[in-house]
Amino acid sequence: MKQFYFLTFILLFSFNNLFAQNNRKIERNDIGWYNYFGTFKLNEKYSIHSEYQIRRDNFITDKQQSLLRLGVNYQLNPKVQFRLGYAWIETYAYGETPINGMGKDFTEHRTFQMITLTDKISKIDISHRFMLEQRWVGRYSNISLSKEDEFPLLNRFRYMIRVQIPLKGDKIENKTPYVAAYNELFIGFGKNVNENIFDQNRIGLLFGYRFNNTLRIEAGYLNQTLQLGREVNNQNVYQNNNGFIVNTNFSFDLSKKNK
Repeated sequence: MKQFYFLTFILLFSFNNLFAQNNRKIERNDIGWYNYFGTFKLNEKYSIHSEYQIRRDNFITDKQQSLLRLGVNYQLNPKVQFRLGYAWIETYAYGETPINGMGKDFTEHRTFQMITLTDKISKIDISHRFMLEQRWVGRYSNISLSKEDEFPLLNRFRYMIRVQIPLKGDKIENKTPYVAAYNELFIGFGKNVNENIFDQNRIGLLFGYRFNNTLRIEAGYLNQTLQLGREVNNQNVYQNNNGFIVNTNFSFDLSKKNK
């Protein structure tokens, strides 16, 4: 476990150095993310993951991004879970400098591989999530086009550490409030990586409540620091997006019905 904390320190230190560049332009947006997560347990080893995220600019009024993700989980043991899946994303032309250089909306298709490691220290639940993504990001070869005609492959690595603590009792069980915090770093790599080897970083501070075995809701503060993949006027462009996030988590045990 000490190795994980050392890795976290190195990643965050690298992020701070990258963000400390002088030739940068920082833009700010007010965001609101509204998320559904659903897990359907098939048996002791396998489950289906589903999620849909509605991400908004100006908190709620303007579109930022829409994300649908599906996956298959394999529970190796109580502390190790693997996931393989696919994601479909629509990114919109929000903010002062849109992510697409032509100011257009664009579609992205992803496949991903993920491993989550969990541990517990006293009352504190700790998880480490490692993810590899293969991203086919739509782009336009000509500004007159109304639909993307190219989908180059981009690769990205993600690492997230999350901690959560019950506000009563020694563990998070039914009818338990809790607080959680997480940090996730995104790194681009491969031959098609652009300016944004550092892709983005996310920080979340949440208050949650587990109602029962099926439903858990959490909400709180979200910071997203994102670097565009191109320079504008010889400057690297960063978005410093701040707002709130709401997560609704469902868990359905279909294995009991099968029995």
